[in-house]
Amino acid sequence: MGKKEFIPEKVPVRKRGPGERAGDFGEVVLGYDIEEARREAARCLGCKKRPCVAGCPVGIDIPGFVLAIADGDIEGAVARIKEANLLPGVCGRVCPQENQCERVCILGRKGDPLDIGKLERFTADWEAEAGSVLPVPTGESGLSAAVVGSGPAGLTMAGELARMGHAVTMFEALHVAGGVLTYGIPEFRLPQWVVDREVSLLERMGVEIVLDFVVGRTATLDDLRKGYDAVFIGIGAGLPSFMGIPGENLNGVYSANEFLTRSNLMLARSFPEYDTPVKRTGRIVVVGGGNVAMDSARTAIRMGAEEVHIVYRRSRVEMPARVEEVDHGEEEGVIFHMLTNPVEVLGTDGQCSRITCQRMELGEPDESGRRRPVPIEGDYFNVGADVMVIAIGTRANPLLTSTAEGLKLNRWGYIDVADDTGATSLPGVYAGGDIVTGSATVIEAMGAGKAAATAMDSHMRNRRPG
Repeated sequence: MGKKEFIPEKVPVRKRGPGERAGDFGEVVLGYDIEEARREAARCLGCKKRPCVAGCPVGIDIPGFVLAIADGDIEGAVARIKEANLLPGVCGRVCPQENQCERVCILGRKGDPLDIGKLERFTADWEAEAGSVLPVPTGESGLSAAVVGSGPAGLTMAGELARMGHAVTMFEALHVAGGVLTYGIPEFRLPQWVVDREVSLLERMGVEIVLDFVVGRTATLDDLRKGYDAVFIGIGAGLPSFMGIPGENLNGVYSANEFLTRSNLMLARSFPEYDTPVKRTGRIVVVGGGNVAMDSARTAIRMGAEEVHIVYRRSRVEMPARVEEVDHGEEEGVIFHMLTNPVEVLGTDGQCSRITCQRMELGEPDESGRRRPVPIEGDYFNVGADVMVIAIGTRANPLLTSTAEGLKLNRWGYIDVADDTGATSLPGVYAGGDIVTGSATVIEAMGAGKAAATAMDSHMRNRRPG
């Protein structure tokens, strides 16, 4: 077999124009059709060392599914992905492939890396039209597990345990399953039908989903331990962080959690059709530089704000948000204030009206590896703001952990685990995702859920009576 032709440029992905998409919550990126997908897949060199697989937190056989697409065997590509990942529609849209599998793609040394994320999305969307290829559980084990939280870690854990033949019950505090995938990511990036479809797949595999169930209030962790052979905690880190500056308690100041949950889950974007008001007009200022900040800013544009500003204390180079999302936000009209840090929120009659900001400069790198922002003495200015959205990260919510006697936490309130298996200080209790690591990516939470599933399976089988 001869050497494969090197094709340096990826096949462009169709997307809607800024003027059209900024007025609704429809998807921005339209994805590949089958011919485009096959042409992009044909760029894969099928490397023997397969660095892309090592770069994937859930270990998808990337060359296997990509070359199946190139050959026109889309059903085979679906099956290959589902061996490792039961949420391809989600991952194909929100996984930061550019920092993982695509970053180590050999094609990227002399051209564009393979567009692995868009190919995964294509495969998932093809399956949605053709009908799901249902993973078959390996048999009835007679063992049962509780999964607390239906976000990416919990969904992955539930799917893996069901595939291993265990009876799985997943408990979700909200009235809709999906966790952060449902309440935290806007539909222009991740449509709810994608989340619903991948959740329904788990139900078809036998996973029972119990909604409106708050572990730590409805029942304790100890209650679950008595009723199940093992328990997994994947509740995320949903407690919002604030800046601790004067004026943060004024009307019109939201955490990004509240702003996005009201818009996405409670449909404030369709008020008054859905009775969940949120202030949505005038000048909206979002503080932060991550994906949540970009999601908040782009949501504000779609809800009718006259101006939307991002205020970020570092430069654009240091922004942790995906480059694609920053570029899309800029195209849609988001105004960026780099090297800027809010120091006070000012208001009139209890309502936010402007923010005093201080200009910053970059100093030496901090523990994150990014250059530390240093205030410039005396350099202040005001930004008008009818609404302020604070998107500077989240913390561990103590609802569950405060009622879990013997569960070891670290000094930040996250669950302490022994190793990559997610084993906690309580026998038979495992944890993974943001409640262990702090805020991270969807795919990293999924990787944690998958690793812990193997350990939980072994624990339950080894403790089987008789």
